[in-house]
Amino acid sequence: MGFDTPEDVRYTEEHEWIKDEGDGEARIGITDFAQDQLTDVVYVDLPFTEEEFDQGDAMMVVESVKSVSDVYAPVDCTVTDINEELETAPELVNEDPYGDGWMALVELDDPSQLDELMDAEDYREFTENEA
Repeated sequence: MGFDTPEDVRYTEEHEWIKDEGDGEARIGITDFAQDQLTDVVYVDLPFTEEEFDQGDAMMVVESVKSVSDVYAPVDCTVTDINEELETAPELVNEDPYGDGWMALVELDDPSQLDELMDAEDYREFTENEA
């Protein structure tokens, strides 16, 4: 089964995606592959705005009927906004992981870190080996 893997975002080995929104900001969420592995998402513990993270730090928690998983910062960043809709509708992560299911908007400390992450083709190959 193929998973949705948009070309305009970057990916991590922990199954986060990050999309450069321009002006030094980027949007973060978990991938279609990740939400499929988790099954039904029932709760998302979002970070606070102005909270700072280094690449690899746990920044959010996603709870599903199956497990609890950390969501890691794909880059060094500062949270500028969160998707408050997830507080009452966590299922958006399952329904639209790259759209309405986004989790945090961040200010990038170093935009060049995006270049170190996997592109869509690399991520598809990575998930084929994981599935």
